[in-house]
Amino acid sequence: MNKKERLKITNALRKDTLMETLDIEYIDAGADFLTARMPVNQRVSQPDGVLHGGATFALAESVGSAAAFVFNEQASHVVRGIEMSGNHIKSAKAGFVYAKAQHLHLGKTTQLWDIKVTDDEGKLISSCKLTTITLPKK
Repeated sequence: MNKKERLKITNALRKDTLMETLDIEYIDAGADFLTARMPVNQRVSQPDGVLHGGATFALAESVGSAAAFVFNEQASHVVRGIEMSGNHIKSAKAGFVYAKAQHLHLGKTTQLWDIKVTDDEGKLISSCKLTTITLPKK
Protein backbone atom coordinates (compact mmCIF):
# COMPACT_ATOMS: atom_id res chain seq x y z
CA MET A 1 0.00 0.00 0.00
CA ASN A 2 1.40 3.40 -0.90
CA LYS A 3 1.33 6.70 1.02
CA LYS A 4 -1.74 8.06 -0.75
CA GLU A 5 -3.74 4.88 -0.05
CA ARG A 6 -2.70 4.83 3.64
CA LEU A 7 -3.77 8.45 4.13
CA LYS A 8 -7.06 7.92 2.29
CA ILE A 9 -7.95 4.90 4.46
CA THR A 10 -6.93 6.47 7.78
CA ASN A 11 -8.67 9.77 7.12
CA ALA A 12 -11.85 7.95 6.00
CA LEU A 13 -11.91 6.09 9.34
CA ARG A 14 -12.13 9.41 11.26
CA LYS A 15 -15.82 10.02 10.49
CA ASP A 16 -18.06 10.11 13.60
CA THR A 17 -15.21 9.10 15.94
CA LEU A 18 -13.05 10.67 18.63
CA MET A 19 -10.50 11.49 15.92
CA GLU A 20 -13.04 13.67 14.14
CA THR A 21 -14.12 15.26 17.44
CA LEU A 22 -10.51 16.20 18.27
CA ASP A 23 -9.88 17.21 14.63
CA ILE A 24 -7.05 14.66 14.28
CA GLU A 25 -5.93 14.43 10.65
CA TYR A 26 -3.51 11.92 9.14
CA ILE A 27 -1.02 13.91 7.09
CA ASP A 28 2.00 11.76 6.14
CA ALA A 29 2.98 8.13 5.71
CA GLY A 30 6.08 6.24 4.75
CA ALA A 31 7.46 2.72 4.63
CA ASP A 32 7.61 2.50 8.44
CA PHE A 33 5.62 5.44 9.85
CA LEU A 34 2.31 7.30 9.96
CA THR A 35 1.97 10.92 11.08
CA ALA A 36 -1.13 12.75 12.33
CA ARG A 37 -1.73 16.26 13.61
CA MET A 38 -4.17 17.83 16.02
CA PRO A 39 -4.86 21.51 16.62
CA VAL A 40 -4.10 22.86 20.08
CA ASN A 41 -7.16 24.86 21.08
CA GLN A 42 -9.56 25.28 23.99
CA ARG A 43 -11.28 21.94 23.23
CA VAL A 44 -8.09 19.94 23.95
CA SER A 45 -6.65 22.13 26.71
CA GLN A 46 -6.61 22.14 30.48
CA PRO A 47 -8.36 25.05 32.25
CA ASP A 48 -5.07 27.00 32.33
CA GLY A 49 -4.76 26.84 28.53
CA VAL A 50 -2.08 24.17 28.00
CA LEU A 51 -2.58 20.98 26.01
CA HIS A 52 -4.24 18.26 28.09
CA GLY A 53 -2.16 15.11 28.53
CA GLY A 54 -5.21 12.96 27.85
CA ALA A 55 -5.72 14.66 24.48
CA THR A 56 -2.04 14.06 23.71
CA PHE A 57 -2.46 10.37 24.56
CA ALA A 58 -5.63 10.21 22.44
CA LEU A 59 -3.62 11.57 19.49
CA ALA A 60 -0.77 9.12 20.10
CA GLU A 61 -3.02 6.08 20.46
CA SER A 62 -5.05 7.11 17.42
CA VAL A 63 -2.02 7.34 15.14
CA GLY A 64 -0.44 4.16 16.51
CA SER A 65 -3.63 2.13 16.13
CA ALA A 66 -4.30 3.52 12.64
CA ALA A 67 -0.72 2.68 11.65
CA ALA A 68 -1.12 -0.88 12.93
CA PHE A 69 -4.28 -1.24 10.85
CA VAL A 70 -2.85 0.04 7.56
CA PHE A 71 0.56 -1.61 7.90
CA ASN A 72 -0.95 -5.03 8.62
CA GLU A 73 -3.22 -4.65 5.57
CA GLN A 74 -5.80 -7.09 6.96
CA ALA A 75 -9.24 -5.58 6.35
CA SER A 76 -10.79 -8.64 8.01
CA HIS A 77 -9.14 -7.71 11.33
CA VAL A 78 -9.48 -5.02 13.99
CA VAL A 79 -6.73 -3.30 15.98
CA ARG A 80 -6.91 -2.58 19.69
CA GLY A 81 -4.46 -0.80 21.95
CA ILE A 82 -3.50 -3.06 24.84
CA GLU A 83 -0.89 -0.96 26.63
CA MET A 84 0.26 2.64 26.41
CA SER A 85 2.86 4.58 28.33
CA GLY A 86 4.37 7.96 27.86
CA ASN A 87 6.17 10.95 29.25
CA HIS A 88 5.08 14.54 28.80
CA ILE A 89 8.21 16.63 28.24
CA LYS A 90 6.94 20.10 27.32
CA SER A 91 3.61 21.88 27.10
CA ALA A 92 1.89 23.44 24.09
CA LYS A 93 -0.61 26.30 24.05
CA ALA A 94 -1.34 26.95 20.35
CA GLY A 95 -0.74 25.75 16.82
CA PHE A 96 -0.63 22.03 16.10
CA VAL A 97 0.92 18.96 17.66
CA TYR A 98 2.16 16.16 15.43
CA ALA A 99 2.35 12.48 16.34
CA LYS A 100 4.65 10.24 14.33
CA ALA A 101 4.21 6.51 14.92
CA GLN A 102 7.06 4.22 13.89
CA HIS A 103 6.96 0.50 14.38
CA LEU A 104 9.53 -1.16 16.58
CA HIS A 105 7.87 -4.57 16.11
CA LEU A 106 5.30 -5.37 13.44
CA GLY A 107 4.05 -8.88 14.11
CA LYS A 108 0.89 -10.46 12.74
CA THR A 109 -0.76 -10.41 16.19
CA THR A 110 1.07 -7.80 18.27
CA GLN A 111 2.80 -4.59 17.30
CA LEU A 112 4.96 -2.13 19.24
CA TRP A 113 4.93 1.54 18.27
CA ASP A 114 7.25 4.40 19.20
CA ILE A 115 5.28 7.66 19.00
CA LYS A 116 6.87 11.08 19.25
CA VAL A 117 4.58 14.08 19.69
CA THR A 118 6.12 17.39 18.60
CA ASP A 119 4.99 20.99 18.21
CA ASP A 120 5.08 23.28 15.16
CA GLU A 121 8.78 23.94 15.77
CA GLY A 122 9.63 20.24 15.98
CA LYS A 123 10.20 20.35 19.76
CA LEU A 124 9.36 17.17 21.65
CA ILE A 125 6.10 17.44 23.60
CA SER A 126 5.62 13.77 24.59
CA SER A 127 7.28 10.43 24.01
CA CYS A 128 4.92 7.44 23.96
CA LYS A 129 4.99 3.70 23.44
CA LEU A 130 1.91 1.78 22.33
CA THR A 131 1.37 -1.98 22.12
CA THR A 132 -1.44 -3.03 19.79
CA ILE A 133 -3.08 -6.36 19.07
CA THR A 134 -4.66 -7.35 15.77
CA LEU A 135 -7.67 -9.67 16.03
CA PRO A 136 -10.11 -11.19 13.53
CA LYS A 137 -13.42 -9.30 13.26
CA LYS A 138 -16.32 -11.08 14.96
